[in-house]
Amino acid sequence: MPTSPIRTGIDFSQPGRQLGSLSVPYSYNLSGWSQLQIPMATIGHGEGPTVLVMAGNHGDEYPGQIAIMRLLRELHDEDISGRVILIPALNMPAAKASTRLSPVDGANLNRSFPGDPEGTVTQIIADYLTKVLFPMSDVVIDLHTGGRGVYFFPCAHMHLVDDPAQRQRMAQATLAYNTDLAFLYSDIAGNGLLPVEAENQGKTVVTTEMGGGEVTPRAVHKLSQQGLRNVLIHVGVLVGKEETRASLGLSPTRWVQALDKEDYLFAPESGLFESLVDVGGDVTAGQPIGAIHFLERPDRAPTIIEAPSSGIVIAHRGPTVTQQGDIAFCLAHDVPDKIIDTFTSVKVET
Repeated sequence: MPTSPIRTGIDFSQPGRQLGSLSVPYSYNLSGWSQLQIPMATIGHGEGPTVLVMAGNHGDEYPGQIAIMRLLRELHDEDISGRVILIPALNMPAAKASTRLSPVDGANLNRSFPGDPEGTVTQIIADYLTKVLFPMSDVVIDLHTGGRGVYFFPCAHMHLVDDPAQRQRMAQATLAYNTDLAFLYSDIAGNGLLPVEAENQGKTVVTTEMGGGEVTPRAVHKLSQQGLRNVLIHVGVLVGKEETRASLGLSPTRWVQALDKEDYLFAPESGLFESLVDVGGDVTAGQPIGAIHFLERPDRAPTIIEAPSSGIVIAHRGPTVTQQGDIAFCLAHDVPDKIIDTFTSVKVET
């Protein structure tokens, strides 16, 4: 089996703080021998789990990148029980270009797993995570927003994995983010997701969707940063007292899900998108929730998008200019009690 061409000066077996990078070989028109540098830090101290924390899987998703950079600067060795591996911008070229896809090879890192050590730059990065970083980790945290394309109600989310113990660990860690909504989602756009690869390796996987677009309100940054710290406390790698919704004076997290293809609504025509509801709003079946307007036919009535069922709008289109087939809405529904019961029915070690 080919070994990864990625190199790093970080020694994962050593305690203490180390700051380095993952060096990914690649070539382009002006250089046949180049190294793509992905900054990475590790802090190891005492006994405990290894937690891999990443953002910038998609380059145009920034609250998680900022949260990890703040964490990297603020943590001290004695704050850690175990080891944290911090990668603020996993897809560095995309982060610099403010794009979802890598400008190096045009690939979507989040659709490139398990990867290929002899493939493109993006496939090489995916392969390194699959074969090196995931196996050494107990917990994998992958921080997202909707990017420039989609605006999400800020939430932590997860897949409904089959293994009961893993599901409970993931659900409890998801709740530790202390978001108003916790979201169960399905993969409707192919395969190769980073979280799925980590889940397949049995890891406790925590992911987020913290808004989206170019503007990030202070409240979203605060939630991203405080939630991340609280999850690290919850899984036992960060010293401190875990906060709960109750201790913060907040109502319990509402679990919602979008597990059917019918929950994902796509623009029927190209035009200017107008949302008629805010994310986080409850809607009823048949309710108009969006409109598509037509610049070239200002006299034409807009095409109305209706909710196919009652639920809550967890996300809608970000940019106003919309092409036919772009995602317009994601409509979520309350998770049945019988599913929620599987999150807490047996005590699970974190």
